[in-house]
This record gives sequence, C-alpha cells and structure tokens, in this order.
Amino acid sequence: MSQFVYVVAYLSIIVFFVAVVKKIKNYLDKPIHVRWELYPVAHEGGGRDQYGGSYLEDVGWWGKERDVSMIGELKVMIPEILLLKAVWEHNRPLWYATYPFHLGLYLIVGFIGTLLVTSVSGLIGLEHAFYMLPVSALTNLLGPAGFILCIAGALGLIYKRMTDPGLKNYSSPGHFFNLMLFIVTMGVATLTWLFVDPSFQLTRQFVSNLISFNIAPIDSSLFMVQVILGVLTLAYIPLTHMSHFFMKYFLYHDIRWGDEPNINTPKTDAKIGIVLNYPVSWSASHIAGHGKETWAEVATFNPAAEPEEGKE
Repeated sequence: MSQFVYVVAYLSIIVFFVAVVKKIKNYLDKPIHVRWELYPVAHEGGGRDQYGGSYLEDVGWWGKERDVSMIGELKVMIPEILLLKAVWEHNRPLWYATYPFHLGLYLIVGFIGTLLVTSVSGLIGLEHAFYMLPVSALTNLLGPAGFILCIAGALGLIYKRMTDPGLKNYSSPGHFFNLMLFIVTMGVATLTWLFVDPSFQLTRQFVSNLISFNIAPIDSSLFMVQVILGVLTLAYIPLTHMSHFFMKYFLYHDIRWGDEPNINTPKTDAKIGIVLNYPVSWSASHIAGHGKETWAEVATFNPAAEPEEGKE
C-alpha cells in the first residue's frame, strides 16, 4: 500500500504541472483577443493612473518612450491577491466566506513551502542549521491554521451558494463538489494532525522520501489517506475553473491591462491578420447589410464614403 501512495503522489504532481503548462499554452495559442481598453491601467506612469489617463493622450505618442510603473501594478495586485480587495468592495457578504477559504489556501501553500525547506535541508545535511527551528515552528502554525480556515471558508461558501440568489442560480454541482472535496481533504488533514502527526514529523519524512525517491514504508493508514486526498486534490485543481489561481495573471496583464502599442510587432500583426480573415457571421444590419465576407472587409469599409462611379 505504501508503494501505491508514492506512485499516486508522483503521478499527481506530474499531472498538476502538465495541466498548468497545457492550460497556459492553450491560452497563448488562442486567437488574439479584442482589446478591452478599460481604464485606469495600473502600470500607466506619469500620474495618469489616478484619473484613468493613457499614454495615447500625448501628441506623437508612438515616437515617445512609455512611462510604465511596475510599482503601480504591485499596488493593485498585492491587495487583490492577499486581501481579495475587489470582493471586499463589491460583494462584502461574500468576502466573509471566500476570504477565510483563500487565506487558508495561502497558509497551506506556505505550509508546503516550509516542509520543502526543512526536508531539503535535512537531505543535504543542514538539519541543525540555525533556521530549522523557526521554520519548523512556522510549519506547525501554518498547517493547522490553513486546514481550519479552509474548512470554515468552504462551509461558508456552500451556505452562500445555497442561499444567496446572486449565486444560487449560477452554482453548478461542480461548485459544490469542489468545496466538499476541500472540506473532506482538510478534515482528514486535521484529524491526522490531531491524532497521528501533531509535530508534522511524519509529513516531513514523507516529503523527504518523495524528493529522494526513497519508497519507505508508511505505518499510518490515516496518513496514507491524507496524502492520497491531498495529492489528488492538487492534480484536480488546474483541471477545473479553480485554475484561475494562475490564469488570473493573463486576465490582468494581457487582457485588462494589455495596452502595448502595435508598432513594429510582426507577431501581433500576424495574429491580427488571422482574425481579420474570419468570416462575418453577425446578423446585425449595420454589419451584415454591407455584404462583406470577412472582418478585414468590414474594417476597411467606410459606409459614409461616396460610392464609386458605376458601383451604385
């Protein structure tokens, strides 16, 4: 049974990374999106982000160097990632359920990170390094806090999806399954911590074994159940809409804030050329009424121009 646990763990980790890469590649391979042009753009420099301005305001902007502020992006991204600022501002009742859930996940990521630090340190002979004691203490804090917050947040989200009219009509069985999966997985992790591995020493040893490909026996059945649930959940996440945890990067940087000028960009020109040659399927009279077959023809057609002689 121990060997089975290791095999499932390795396969799940592989599936996770392959799914993440595939999801990103699928997005990058898609046709170029329609530019949103939603302002303010966080990286707009020169103080324009304060009033929703743009470098396009400048005369001869195409010949000037752009003022791009990475600090401006971070000022928006950090509160959004760490505090779910947009949910707080626009749907505060939901925030009280979703924030504990997300905070729990963040703590679990930190928990895994500290496990990796201590496990790798032990493998390379640094088990007595000065940082091992505080990092181990941090592991013991982050793990239980993450488990409990994740369970509480998931229960709150289930309640919101069952009772909030704004969510109830848009909640599928998949949403409830995902939340129940986290409740069960974190519930088993909590029981394992309470009754089997209170100092996470068994967990550290398992992580060390994974890294060193040491298929050592596992004595606890409950711990094996915890590992299987944990790694299967890890593999499952990027296969669902929960992949927004990394795909959101493209929503912000490529779509919402994507304002790169199309000047001397052959790659972008090629993508635009592909889209412009798509057939026109809109039924709106101001488009279909012109009898144009491709979007390139629509884009270059001027309905206000005088008709050419002999073509009336």
